[in-house]
Amino acid sequence: MSSAATTTTTTEDSTFSFKSYMHQKRNSVNQALDSAVSLKEPEIIHESMRYTLLAEGKRVFPIVCIAACELVGGNESTVMPAACAIEMIHAMSLIHDDLPSMDNDDFRRGKPTNHKVFGESIAILAGDALLALAFQHIANATIGVSPSKIVRIVGELAKAIGSEGGVAGQVMDITLTGVPGVGLEQLEYIHLHKTALLLEVSAVMGAILGGGSDEEVKYLRTFARSTGLLFQVVDDILDVTKSSEQLGKTAGKDLMTDKTTYPKLIGLDKSREFAEKLNREAKEQLSHFDTEKAAPLVSLANYILNRQN
Repeated sequence: MSSAATTTTTTEDSTFSFKSYMHQKRNSVNQALDSAVSLKEPEIIHESMRYTLLAEGKRVFPIVCIAACELVGGNESTVMPAACAIEMIHAMSLIHDDLPSMDNDDFRRGKPTNHKVFGESIAILAGDALLALAFQHIANATIGVSPSKIVRIVGELAKAIGSEGGVAGQVMDITLTGVPGVGLEQLEYIHLHKTALLLEVSAVMGAILGGGSDEEVKYLRTFARSTGLLFQVVDDILDVTKSSEQLGKTAGKDLMTDKTTYPKLIGLDKSREFAEKLNREAKEQLSHFDTEKAAPLVSLANYILNRQN
């Protein structure tokens, strides 16, 4: 975790500790995920699902979902199934992205990738199972929410990860890798669809389940989209400035596979300037909320900007 994680945000009434907040929320999410995917027959598929799902991670997506819900007046217990669902889908995307037919990575979060441990066939099926379980978990485990809100968040989630969302980003990433002349507009399309939309739908689901107004949902949607793009820009920077040991995954992979990145297109300095701009734009959206209640998301945007792995 970067130095940003140890910072505090001071409000008129109290001092907010981002480190404590993240620790508490991560523990809550981890416990909920552990309960949601128990070991059962056939054991190998559930072992494979749990291997990636429960691996050490920042849990940024589910924490954004919870923080957005609490920001508009909701509570953690209501939103936890949706928060777990977004992490299940994130885990699925990691498993599939790492496959030889995709990014062909051997390490993820400092451990061998799923297909290296369980084989390609089981890894693919584990990803498929996590995707299905995400929607099942929202439908079966969400309590005290109207059916219309459940339908709304399921629609938002499906769109964010389907052929207009995450899949679209991955398709463009694959087809444009090694292609000369890829521009900023195409690169932003890839990053927005592969990463930013997943963070966006995390915030949107949280805001809807928390009872947020349409205007509040809009502010949080924009905040998360900017923060999601920021996450990917920083990822591009780290790929060329950190070692594999520091990152917990293969460093320099984008360069080796001739992928277009922000540092490659505009250089490191301009990439860092763009990251700062996205951070400011994200936090502007939070100015519409109570300062103290917005502190977790303000701190998260700063953490993503300053993260080191």
